[in-house]
Amino acid sequence: MTLLDKEPVKRAEEALKKFDSNQKVIILESSAKTAAEAASSLSCEIGAIVKSLLFKTEKSYVLCLVSGDQKASLNKIKKILNIKDLSMAKAEDVKNITGYTIGGVSPIGHLSDIPIIIDGTLNRFKYLFAAAGHPNCVFKTKFEDLKKLTNGSIKEITE
Repeated sequence: MTLLDKEPVKRAEEALKKFDSNQKVIILESSAKTAAEAASSLSCEIGAIVKSLLFKTEKSYVLCLVSGDQKASLNKIKKILNIKDLSMAKAEDVKNITGYTIGGVSPIGHLSDIPIIIDGTLNRFKYLFAAAGHPNCVFKTKFEDLKKLTNGSIKEITE
């Protein structure tokens, strides 16, 4: 069984191909669990790696897509969402809500419909790389396409 046969990878690839049939999942020789590992595997800047971070709010969840060289600001996200409580989602919740395990959380193909906020600093790069359902699988995209793919809103959410 190859990585492309794994259900989470298939789900990410399906969402990707629905958007652009020429798109494909890239399988990396080494793990891209962290932004640094992904950048090293892809020989790109760490900032061009899209981190998919799931946060738990008082009533629901929000997925924040953050540049690999940035840190999400809980205060900025709380302000944008107009809420008091926000925390990183537990691994179990990440799996249940997105259908992906941490290290391979893709910005697309989720099990649940979750609002998505995109870090505006990702716009610095011509190409971005995001996880595709497994720590060794990514896809390449452009900022504008990431916005269309995820239907995310672009905000300043980093420290």
